[in-house]
Amino acid sequence: MLPPLNNGTDVRGTYGYLSTVTRPLAELGYYVFPVAVVDQFLKENGLPGPGEMQQAPLDKLAGIFGADAVMYITLEQYGTRYNFLSSGTRVKARARLIETKTGLLIWEGATFAQQSSNGGGGGGIIGILVQAAVSQAINSSADTAHEVSRSANVFLFTGNQTSDSGSAAGSGGPALLLGPYRPETDTVH
Repeated sequence: MLPPLNNGTDVRGTYGYLSTVTRPLAELGYYVFPVAVVDQFLKENGLPGPGEMQQAPLDKLAGIFGADAVMYITLEQYGTRYNFLSSGTRVKARARLIETKTGLLIWEGATFAQQSSNGGGGGGIIGILVQAAVSQAINSSADTAHEVSRSANVFLFTGNQTSDSGSAAGSGGPALLLGPYRPETDTVH
């Protein structure tokens, strides 16, 4: 797993998303090399960002990490957008799993998840405006997209809409097949 390439505007995207992606892969039976170790190792060896990391030769990644495949992710959107009386948090990503020996595409998929909040509530227009301002102040200091990423990742890899956070999710492409390390009695959450 390489750090995602962030084409969005929120600088927290790469590492906010990366921190949520390993669990669903591990639950499907894939061994995921610790992402912090991969990130730090590549940075210490002259690849300072996700763009450079994703350009590293497959044979080098295989030789260093012993990986059979590498997951490449591109974030197209990550973050919260504010309107006058509402906000919407959206995560949209594409992923590809590439075999290191041959360079062949094993799997690819796309996902999105969004969570909306409106300024509704009581108290007339003044109450709505106050509620919208408070909501924006709280959400701008927290990375709301981090939680939305969890739903996006589960749906990306499994095709299951298991969001209990009120998020809407969708995906393009097939679910990732079960990996070689998945226990037969375990269920995906």
